[in-house]
This record gives sequence, structure tokens and C-alpha cells, in this order.
Amino acid sequence: MVLWTLSLKESVFQFSFVLFWFFFFFFFYFYSLFLAQMQKAKVRKVSITPDLTEEKRKQLCALLGNVELSLLYKASVHGYQASAFHQKCDNQGPTLIVAYNRSGYIFGGYTSVDYAQSGQQITDEEALLFSFHGKIPTCIKVNSGYNARYDDAGGPNFGQQLYFCYNNQPAVYSQERNEYCHKGMSTMMTNKAFSFSPATLYGNDTQLTECEVYKVEDDPHVSAEEKPWRKVLWTANRRAELMEIIRNHKPLMTSVSPVRILMIGPVGAGKSSFFNSINSIFTGHVTNKAMSGSAGTSLTVQFRTYPVNDGREGKPLPFVLCDTMGLEEQSGAGLDIEDISSILQGHVPDRYKFNPTTPFQPDEQKSSRPAALQEKIHCVVYVIDATKISLMSDKLQEKLASIRRKVNSLGISQIVLMTKVDEACPLVEEDLQSLYVSSYIKTKVQEVSSRLGVPVSCVLPVKNYSQELELELNCDVLLLSALQQMLNFADDYLDDAC
Repeated sequence: MVLWTLSLKESVFQFSFVLFWFFFFFFFYFYSLFLAQMQKAKVRKVSITPDLTEEKRKQLCALLGNVELSLLYKASVHGYQASAFHQKCDNQGPTLIVAYNRSGYIFGGYTSVDYAQSGQQITDEEALLFSFHGKIPTCIKVNSGYNARYDDAGGPNFGQQLYFCYNNQPAVYSQERNEYCHKGMSTMMTNKAFSFSPATLYGNDTQLTECEVYKVEDDPHVSAEEKPWRKVLWTANRRAELMEIIRNHKPLMTSVSPVRILMIGPVGAGKSSFFNSINSIFTGHVTNKAMSGSAGTSLTVQFRTYPVNDGREGKPLPFVLCDTMGLEEQSGAGLDIEDISSILQGHVPDRYKFNPTTPFQPDEQKSSRPAALQEKIHCVVYVIDATKISLMSDKLQEKLASIRRKVNSLGISQIVLMTKVDEACPLVEEDLQSLYVSSYIKTKVQEVSSRLGVPVSCVLPVKNYSQELELELNCDVLLLSALQQMLNFADDYLDDAC
């Protein structure tokens, strides 16, 4: 009896022990689920949705060159106070400010230098302002020799001219308006870090509806592929071989010499720079014979035919590069399509000065007879800036399409030169030999192919000489390879013309 009683007590104790741990683990499990749900709810509560649309984000990423944007600060959530801005944005590396106003302008600025409340003037050659009032952003780079911003504890500013979240309010402020000078109907600030008009930048509407700051980081998808998608020999022997092939090139028709290659492209794409680069290679040092630069309107105002000599006192090489006024999207500006038609058919003389409002008119004697084959264009090269492919406007794309239709009707071979590849891709900027292992450059080649309607094999990425003082092997190999392809394409046209 005693033993049975003890056994019963032990059983009750064991059952109670098991029951205790069962409820303990049951409670712990559901409590953990509860905490997890609360955490998710908290995350959902503080989740911030950017106002920047996907289309505008892609355009800004293209403007800055292969970057990703992640939202750091949103004034409507974190507050317009300078302290809130610095709490979220200090020591975050390169940043992009995107402001919105009631008039529909989306504008802001980029700086590659951290905010740190250092009290110092910041030099930043990569700083820029931008503005959307439509599809394509306007970009204003910092003027050479000026400080890009003042790094203090106040709200963000650019050049101590343009202040965002001014006085801790949803407002933007342009300082020193009395130093503007008038140019026609616009008002432009001069002798400052940034040359801009408040009317153009934000429509003179100073009230902000939102202000966001994004952290700017290199796109991790811009990577090198293991296997090159095009093969190139980056050797001095290959450069010498290409130079010899070009020197000895003989057109299929003996009556046609030299081959005439026409360069067409938007303002600033690098048409004149390509001639200067080719001329530099055969001269043996960097030259700047054709006027080139980065002005907003075309520096080339004449039709020019540039022969290239084999050395300073050498004989002319078997090709001529024909340079034209840059294309612009507005009607009545830049090169007229009718002028291109006259050039293609050999009617426009060297040094003819373009008039965007009045197309070239050949005299009656010349227009009554077709030009000789040697006076016509044998290959057309479209020069496109790799950093601006995604920013190409519909109007400019349609203009290029119209030109292509005309060139196609004449049976002339066409090729695309994609310039500034080093500015478009950090991998290529670091090492030009990474060009054909860069997945980003490959996507840009495919995008050009799609936009212009040319085969991928007809898109040739190059880097022109721009700021270099000495010739570089890798640069030469790319440029000479492109020139060799142009001569081959010209041969295709002449073969059909025989």
C-alpha cells in the first residue's frame, strides 16, 4: 500500500513536470511568433516609399554612370530640419539630392564628397546640378576652379548659391540674385560655381513638396564577365599591324581614292575628337587639329574633310574623315537632314558653313548632274556618347532614324562608334582592356543596336584622346580597329557600286 502510494506520487510529479515544460515551450513558441509579427509590423510602419519614379531613377543612374540609388532621407518623414538631414546623410559617401516642387519640376544636385559638418569649403569636380521638366534631364556641371559646396551644419547647399530645405522649411533658395546677368529672356548666374537660371532649374517655384537624399553606390551588376565577348590583341605588334593594314589599304575601285567617311552624331559625342585621335596616332603625338570640346552647341559649324598624313611630312593615307555640325533635337538647330542628303551625294564642298535654318542649295550646274563616285560618301559613322544612350530623346532618335532611312536608300554602309566608354564604366576607366569583359558595356552596345536599328556587330566601342598628353597602346588598338572596320564597310559599298 505504501509502495503504491509512493508510485502514484512519483507519477503525478512526473506528469506535472512534463506538463510544465509543455506549457513553457508552448508559451515560448507563440510569444516568439508574436514578437516576430510585431517586428514585421514595425518595419512596415517605418517603410519609406521614394517619390522618384523608376523611369527618372534609371535616367539619373545613367547620368551618374552605372550607379545604384538607395534612399537615405525623406523630408516629409524625417523632417526638413538640417539636423534631421545630417543625422541621416552624414558620412554616407556620394549622395544625390532630389527635390520636387508644385510646378512639377524634379531637380537637385550630386556630390561625390561626404557631408561631415566640417566647416570647410568642398572641392568636387564631379558635382553637378540637374533638372527635369519633361523627359530628359538638364545637367549643369560645377565650373572649373570653384568650390562645389560649403560643408556646414546647415541644410545642403551647392556653391553657396542653391540651398535646399532653406531655414528648415520646405523651400529652396537661390542666393545673390542681384548678380545675375540677362541673356535674352533668361536670367543666368555668372562667375559662380554653377551657371544656372532659377527659371530653368525649378521654374522659379521655391516651395518644395518633397526633398529626398539618395546614397549613390557603384552598381554591383557592373561586373566583368569571365570570357571576353569580343577578342582583341592588346599588343604593340597588333597596333603596328593595324597601322600597316590602313597604310596599304587600296579601295576596290582604283578611281576612288581616298575613301570618304562621314561622321554624324549629337553635339559633344566626339566626332571631331575621333579625327584628332586618329591623326594623333599617325603623327606620333597627341594633336588637336579639329576643334573639339564639350560646349552645349556644336563647335563644328562647317563641313570639313580631314585627310590624315602618315607622319608629319608623310604622304596622305587612303581615307578622309568628313566632319559635320552636331545633331540637335530642336528643329531649326544643328545639322539639317537635307544638308546630310547633299553631303552623301557629294554636292557639299569643303568648308561650307552650315545654316540650320536654310539647307544647302547646290548651284544648277552641279545639281543637274550626279557627282562622281569619288566625291560621294562611302561609309557613314554614327558617333554616340556611351554615357548618354539612355538619355537620348525621342526627337533625336527620330532624327537619327530619318537619316538612316536616307542612307539606306543610297545603299551606303553604316557603322556606330560608341565613345566615352571609360566614363560610362568604372571597370573600363580603371583598365581599358576590361572593355570586352564588361557586362555593362555589352548592355550599352545592345541598347545602341536596338535604338538605332543596327546589328550589334556594327557597334564599335572606343575611347578618344581627350585629356591625355601621351599616346596609349590600348587606346590606339581600339581606335585603329574601328578605322579598319570603316574601311572594310566602305569596300562593301564600293563593291556594290561597281
